[in-house]
Amino acid sequence: MTTAPFEFFELHVLRATRISPGFARVTLGGAGLGRLASGGRDQRIKLFLPRPGQQEVAVPVGAGTEWWPAWQRMDADERAVMRTYTIREQRRAPDELDIDFALHGDTGPACSWALTARPGDPATVLGPVEEDNGGVDFRPPTDADSVLVCGDATALPAVAGILAALPPGMPARVWIDVEHAADRQELPTKADAEITWLCRDVPPGPGGPRGATVDGQPAGAKHPMLEAMRAAAVPGGAPYAWLAGEAGCVKALRRHLVNDRGVDRRRVTFTGYWRRGTSEDDLIRQAIAAAA
Repeated sequence: MTTAPFEFFELHVLRATRISPGFARVTLGGAGLGRLASGGRDQRIKLFLPRPGQQEVAVPVGAGTEWWPAWQRMDADERAVMRTYTIREQRRAPDELDIDFALHGDTGPACSWALTARPGDPATVLGPVEEDNGGVDFRPPTDADSVLVCGDATALPAVAGILAALPPGMPARVWIDVEHAADRQELPTKADAEITWLCRDVPPGPGGPRGATVDGQPAGAKHPMLEAMRAAAVPGGAPYAWLAGEAGCVKALRRHLVNDRGVDRRRVTFTGYWRRGTSEDDLIRQAIAAAA
């Protein structure tokens, strides 16, 4: 029997904090968390939460690599709520795991849980037990001489992990689209990084549109990251790009890089973390229907 490269971790809330207008941070702990081996960067995990009114997190523990069909077979009214998140930070001694929730007016079950979580509340994580795992997408080629990173609020934890992992001196151009200037965070990095925050609540400058970045560069109303990238110079001759956020915006960014900038499509990693007008529950139902 092949050992699965991931497992369920039955955890509980240690702390829950509203760290800014648009973000809540929940810190999880629990026995066995020391086995979780994050690959850093944009490490994905599955977060399972009890349904409203329930105390247990119902997941198919022991299903191994067959967890997904096993979870599907569970009663839809009983199985845990499942969401995909990026690890914001993992610490040892003691073992703790931070997950940041982008709120932006979302009243879905995960954000509601994050805003009301209390110490001791249960949560289960499906996470890797090997550092080199399929939940990491940021994988620049060895000849990359610069990095381009674009992400909205949902991608901010991944952007933070990527910047922390970049090698010293690596030229990096970063755009982050958030609702509030107060949502900006310290993003430590050893790279030669130029970070532009596109804050939607920054008042416009003279003659400038709403959504100007905090350093005064204007951004378009529909896709601020796309307009900011169009106006910017790209460092290096062999860049690698990582793009994440709303699916429509991410596709537009990729088209710009490939069609307008001539970047090899194989050097662009793009992921739709969410889709406008569609919840993750909708996407899960679509995936179940397609599998059936």
